[in-house]
Amino acid sequence: MSITYTTVGELKVGSYVVIDGEPCRVVEVTKAKTGKHGSAKANVVAIGVFSGAKKTLMAPVDQQVEVPIIEKHIGQIIADMGNKIQVMDLESYETFEIEKPTEDELASKIKPNAELEYWEIMGRRKIVRVK
Repeated sequence: MSITYTTVGELKVGSYVVIDGEPCRVVEVTKAKTGKHGSAKANVVAIGVFSGAKKTLMAPVDQQVEVPIIEKHIGQIIADMGNKIQVMDLESYETFEIEKPTEDELASKIKPNAELEYWEIMGRRKIVRVK
């Protein structure tokens, strides 16, 4: 798994964080300074990259959190096999199967020989764009 670490206080909207083992994109960050001797807390709301589920993280701003490293690749669709797609990476020529996206905009563009951009995050792959 390719991850790095940062503090909760450095997270911004649009960045990525691992919550409960799921890579998520941050959609909201609110910080609250507690009482006289307390440390500042941050409330992070994020959407799961693969599941689409909303997740929250409440932690002190100086706490370390995992940040996934996103590897972006270009591939070519070889075959449409129902709910999976066979893709060949255009750099390494590796072939693999990947889940067909559920978004109508992406699913309608999927046809053999089309190029696509996919992300590899923590050992899992997701189609982001079909060209």
